[in-house]
Amino acid sequence: MDWVIEYLAPLAGAILTGGLIGFEREYRGRPAGVRTHILLCLASALLMLAAVHQVRWMFDTPHDVIRIDPVRMAHGILTGIGFLCGGVIFKEGFSVRGLTSAASLWTTAALGVLFGISFFSLAIGGAVATLLVLVGFRLLEVRLPQYHHVDLTVRYGSEFATEGELVSLLGRHGLKPDVITHRLVSGQGFEFAATFRRRGSIPSQAIATALHADPRVVAFELAPRHE
Repeated sequence: MDWVIEYLAPLAGAILTGGLIGFEREYRGRPAGVRTHILLCLASALLMLAAVHQVRWMFDTPHDVIRIDPVRMAHGILTGIGFLCGGVIFKEGFSVRGLTSAASLWTTAALGVLFGISFFSLAIGGAVATLLVLVGFRLLEVRLPQYHHVDLTVRYGSEFATEGELVSLLGRHGLKPDVITHRLVSGQGFEFAATFRRRGSIPSQAIATALHADPRVVAFELAPRHE
């Protein structure tokens, strides 16, 4: 029965933990879901088990030659995971998305490492803490007043509004500017690119209607940020 504790328990813990974290990510519609998190946590645990029990698969090598250093394996795992994490981070307009998913993947790999070395108390505690952060803080964010941001690009033709007019128009919808840039588009008019913030949800439809009603506006792009 020793093999159950040495091998099956760490692998089962890794699969369960990866599945729970992955379920939360998939439920939120994030790019890395259940299977990705399970495989990541399982692979980390398998590699650490192989490193910890190195003597068993190098049985024909003199024991005084073998140098067991699981820390090197853990370092390699967590470094390699960085490339996978980079694949779920992408830029959308002015926003960068996927940072939380990347952090959850990296954390899942770390938990797999802990299961692989049979550090169950810390692994289980870390899994519970991770789920509390992902689920609990999401519920807290919904109830807390917070700023939402919207990235807006407005292009005017031969007649164009001033910066003050644009700020006043959006101010009627509760939006305040963070950053406003100006650009002269040769032969196509004048363009404002702006980031605005507001407490509560962004009234995208109302803003789009107001901009569409302005005959000076020839094109606009409205992109609320999703953190």
